[in-house]
Amino acid sequence: MKASLTAGLTANKRITVDEARVIAFMGEDCRVYATPRIISDIEYTCRNFLLQHLDPGEDSVGTRVNVEHVGPALLGAEVSIDVKVTSVDGRRVTFEATVKDGADDVLRGTHERFVVAVDKVRERLLKKRAQQAQQQQ
Repeated sequence: MKASLTAGLTANKRITVDEARVIAFMGEDCRVYATPRIISDIEYTCRNFLLQHLDPGEDSVGTRVNVEHVGPALLGAEVSIDVKVTSVDGRRVTFEATVKDGADDVLRGTHERFVVAVDKVRERLLKKRAQQAQQQQ
């Protein structure tokens, strides 16, 4: 991790709520931004922000999400995802996140990511895959 990663840094992403991001189970006229998709968009916003502060061979994984979905964003709405680094504790980075549809709050909460060495994670996952394959025999 680079020394440039400090509390107080912010990032913003604007997206349009498209078909892939909305619920469908309440009918065509009630298609709104789905909570799991909002969480995914927050996670990717934080990850992409972190990449500029990481060393080669590093990435980050999500470890915690705590959100409150407080209002709807309709299909076709342009939303703003704002994230702010609130804490850097070793390799653990905590973000405050808000999502707004214009002036209206859609979601607010926190997201935590952990900076990892990609090679070490890959090694651990391959070992787990081999163990699972051996158990299935």
